[in-house]
Amino acid sequence: MKKYLLGLGVLLSVVLLSACGDSNANNGKNNDGKIKAIATFYPMYEFTKEVVGDEGSVELLIPAGTEPHDYEPSAKDIAKISEADAFVYNSEEMETWVDKIADNIDDKKTKMIEAADEIDLLEASSDGHDHAHHDSDSDTHDSDSDEHDHEEDHAHSKDPHVWTDPVMAVKEVKEIQKELSEKYPAKKAQFEKNANTYIAKLNELDQEYKTAFANAKNKTFVVQHAAFGYLANQYGLTQESISGISPDQEPSPSRLAQLKHFVEDHGTKVIYFEENANSKVAETLAKETGVKMAVLNPLESLTQKQMDDGETYLTVMQQNLKALQESIK
Repeated sequence: MKKYLLGLGVLLSVVLLSACGDSNANNGKNNDGKIKAIATFYPMYEFTKEVVGDEGSVELLIPAGTEPHDYEPSAKDIAKISEADAFVYNSEEMETWVDKIADNIDDKKTKMIEAADEIDLLEASSDGHDHAHHDSDSDTHDSDSDEHDHEEDHAHSKDPHVWTDPVMAVKEVKEIQKELSEKYPAKKAQFEKNANTYIAKLNELDQEYKTAFANAKNKTFVVQHAAFGYLANQYGLTQESISGISPDQEPSPSRLAQLKHFVEDHGTKVIYFEENANSKVAETLAKETGVKMAVLNPLESLTQKQMDDGETYLTVMQQNLKALQESIK
């Protein structure tokens, strides 16, 4: 049904764009000739905004506080993408709907930028265990997954959460910078300058994480869903998650029993939950084991309040570091 609705949305967007005709001819750029970009969810929005700087504007496609895993673009959303100069998304493993709208986007007008294009994605964890090894061929996708309906696409075959690792975030920023520079070579120097300024901050964040966990004795943490595999892999940690890659995946009774024993046997001090997702199972596990709870933010979205309060990828990642230090000591 979702696949049908998405197809209908694409059709409606085509009709909408056709009806608008020349009246939208200048919508891709502001009247002052600056770039108009659109990015899917919060980290992609911040990374793109930092690279673009004063050379244009960046719009967030998926509304603040919305869970991006299950997001479906509307006809209006597809029209926005079609009108933009650049469209930035993480990967087809996260935004599983991108390949379905690609044929309706004029790539001569709208630059399609996959921020994680140069990153070898980890195998997805469907059982809550950390599978921290890179796929040997980043250009090879699971052939079976391409044939699945949209409902099944959300059961990711690869882990898309690369942005939770500052080192991978640097790679995404560099990819966005490279792709924008190809479309706008006259702005290449400015994009590079903007990107390097932001990358320096990401490198500082990376160093903070390295220092914090260099001599840690306990290197395992328990989290609500498997969104921190890249971070764990980068800093020699291990995540044990209640659910898999998607936050709406329900753990089996045997998995919960297994985690209960794990928490008790390893003297786990904290179980991490997410503010923007259902934390009922995490709360139950914490109650049964007598362990306290704390927030670990996967940065899949920030609420409007967080954005209004000036919180960013960098500030939230620093909050995550402080939270993890409660477990990783």
